[in-house]
Amino acid sequence: MKTKIGEIKFPELTEGTLIKRYKRFLTDIRLKDGSQITAHCPNTGAMSTCAQTGQPVYVSYHDNPKRKLKYSWDLIKMPTSLVGINTILPNKLVKLSIECGLIKELTTYEQVRSEVKVGEKSRLDLMLEKDSGEKCYIEVKNCTLVEGNMAYFPDAVTARGLKHIEELVKLKKKGHRAVMFYLIQRMDAEHFQPASHIDPAYSTALYNAHQTGIEILVYDVHLTLKGISIRKSLPFSFQ
Repeated sequence: MKTKIGEIKFPELTEGTLIKRYKRFLTDIRLKDGSQITAHCPNTGAMSTCAQTGQPVYVSYHDNPKRKLKYSWDLIKMPTSLVGINTILPNKLVKLSIECGLIKELTTYEQVRSEVKVGEKSRLDLMLEKDSGEKCYIEVKNCTLVEGNMAYFPDAVTARGLKHIEELVKLKKKGHRAVMFYLIQRMDAEHFQPASHIDPAYSTALYNAHQTGIEILVYDVHLTLKGISIRKSLPFSFQ
């Protein structure tokens, strides 16, 4: 099957049932043939609405001699949506989507760079640049916490997330464009809010940053067992 523009294809996936996730990176799964495996969980978040025991999950096999765990957990099927587990994908997908002209707010830049150093010890996920030298800095956040039809970030207190907001504010004050980009790796959200009930400091910092001109973009994805692609822009609010 031909890959559509802006889609990241998944490796071949095998279905199973989630037994439990533990120690953040480990997941016990029972495959459809009855065998039990321990798969790598490529997600350090709380995953409070996408790690429920008994839900169908999908894993990929990787025959790499350097890997201790041969399987990776890629997707979970929740009652209202498939949910992407891999937190590495959002950066790649947003970069690809920008390069393909799929993010309407970010279509006027000639260059896209990843993992850009800003300051002594900080990096931001993307930097866009025009031939004129105008720059746009972007930090991408993976969002899987959905309650009702509301998506929230973060799903746990995040000092690192606060630092990224601070770096964007500094860049904005220097005259650069600065964007916080929330990618919702599921299809059942209609709106986005910062999770003030989980991390009020982050929510306040984001609100204050937005008042200074930091842009907030929120997009969800189209997920199938074959791949993931950007779907549509979602509205956001602070309460």
